[in-house]
Amino acid sequence: MPKINGNEIRPGNVLEHNGGLWAAVKVDHVKPGKGGAFAQVELRNLRNGTKLNERFRSADKVERVRLEQKDMQFLYETDGMLVFMDTETYDQIELPAEILGERRPFLQDGMTITVEFHQEEALNATLPQKVTCTVVETEPVVKGQTAANSFKPAILDNGVRITIPPFVGTGEQVVVNTETMEYSERA
Repeated sequence: MPKINGNEIRPGNVLEHNGGLWAAVKVDHVKPGKGGAFAQVELRNLRNGTKLNERFRSADKVERVRLEQKDMQFLYETDGMLVFMDTETYDQIELPAEILGERRPFLQDGMTITVEFHQEEALNATLPQKVTCTVVETEPVVKGQTAANSFKPAILDNGVRITIPPFVGTGEQVVVNTETMEYSERA
């Protein structure tokens, strides 16, 4: 595995540190007036979700881990576990539902997601960036209301509340960005 300097750590990097696998969530490069520069890194454990703040000086060497990414199809949820299937080998794996956090409602039956593996161990799952949902409840469309920055609240078919432009009505399909959980465009 490649070793990188402490000042080369970027958000999203996966590091092997203190015997565990950690994802860099936030990285702040600090240059104090006295002493050497360092990177203040917020790390999240990929196995149990715990967080850790660590300082890495530029002379420190850390192991950067490359995760293998595989597209898998979501089958069903059972007892808080999500079941995914490899579309090539038909192997099935289970991941805890909380791995998706607040984005869990956007997971739809048959959806293809990206699962990250480290030596055959599934560690993380990522939804597609954009998902199509149906608006089930919102205020009625008002003709002539085309103000540039006005948005109205809406409830989607998966129960998530977002804000949408005033020209979108109930029953219409919208595309939602799963990273920001915001309206993107009409479907």
